[in-house]
Amino acid sequence: MTVYRVAELFSSINGEGTRAGQLAVFVRFQGCNLACAFCDTKWANEADAPCREMTAEEIVQEIRRTGIVNVTLTGGEPLLQTGIGELLERLGREPDLRVEIETNGSIDLTPYRKPEHPPCFTMDYKLPCSGMEQFMCEENLSAMEPQDTVKFVAGSRADLERAAAVIGQYDLTNRCHVYLSPVFGDMDPADIVEYMKQHCMNHVNLQLQLHKMIWDPDARGV
Repeated sequence: MTVYRVAELFSSINGEGTRAGQLAVFVRFQGCNLACAFCDTKWANEADAPCREMTAEEIVQEIRRTGIVNVTLTGGEPLLQTGIGELLERLGREPDLRVEIETNGSIDLTPYRKPEHPPCFTMDYKLPCSGMEQFMCEENLSAMEPQDTVKFVAGSRADLERAAAVIGQYDLTNRCHVYLSPVFGDMDPADIVEYMKQHCMNHVNLQLQLHKMIWDPDARGV
């Protein structure tokens, strides 16, 4: 029986994305294949990070006990979990659950696009400030679907320029939702707004991390 390494499982509000402000159950998995300069969950990325070993059925039952229908699989990088497709299939058999996968942009999403159990993806594109852009799976950008989101976290004007280039190259605003976020504490959101105005970035959303405004930015389980 497949077991998953769950660093934390909790309910809160979505702090980001198209469901920002809505209740969600978060399942955070242990482990990541990237090391972004601004990562805010480094504690969960290590191979020896504390975690619970849970089966798909145990995860579904804990989600069900909350009564919340939005489910966010996050990390770390959830798609690194052995047997993650089995968990997605099991979640897909719960017709009222709305499953979102937060993924770091380095892994091919094709194997997880099952038409009978379609999740939505919120995929990062790692800009230069992350130090991880060379690991991006750019084929994913051509395969984004209307329910998906591409998120760019910017730490400088150069990052914004790179984001604008990627958005244009892959026609992302006509494929999916697109969000720009500042590296928390490093870039003024007003500077992003000015850049959006200067470049007439229609259909691009400024995104601020609600959970970091409501709670301590370093708090876990929120």
